Order: sequence, then structure tokens, then C-alpha cells
Amino acid sequence: KPDLKLFVGESITGNDATLQARTFNDAVGIDGIILSKADVDEKGGTALSVSHITGKPIYYLGVGQNYEDLQDFHKDVIIKNLGLD
Repeated sequence: KPDLKLFVGESITGNDATLQARTFNDAVGIDGIILSKADVDEKGGTALSVSHITGKPIYYLGVGQNYEDLQDFHKDVIIKNLGLD
């Protein structure tokens, strides 16, 4: 009985990340999302897709190889990168 169930996926996998998140959510019911390699996903569309499909929040984006490289997720940055602001 975990306190929190997180899906951790790679931003650069695009539609595959969305499919993986949906499948994982259907199987175990996730509470939130962490996306790694967000520094390589220039616009961040995967973040919006994964969150929309699962209806779950994104907590962190990984932008490097260390724990210190986990950044709080800010939807305004993604929306700006996609030109939707």
C-alpha cells in the first residue's frame, strides 16, 4: 500500500511516453508524473500530453543526471515554449 504512485518516463519518447503513462495509470492508478530528459524536449509537448491523458499532475522535470537536476514543474514555461501564451 504505497503512499504515492508515480509514473517516471522520458520526455523524448513523445507518444510512447503518453501510451506508457496511460497503460501504467490504468494498471495501478498513478498519483503523479516525473519526466526525465526534459532538457532535450525543447518545447515540452510530451508533458502536456502525458498529464492530459492521465489527468494527473507533473511534479518534476529531470534536466540532467543528478538528483539536483530535478526541477519543479511549471506549466507556464511549457505553455510559453509551445507558443500558447
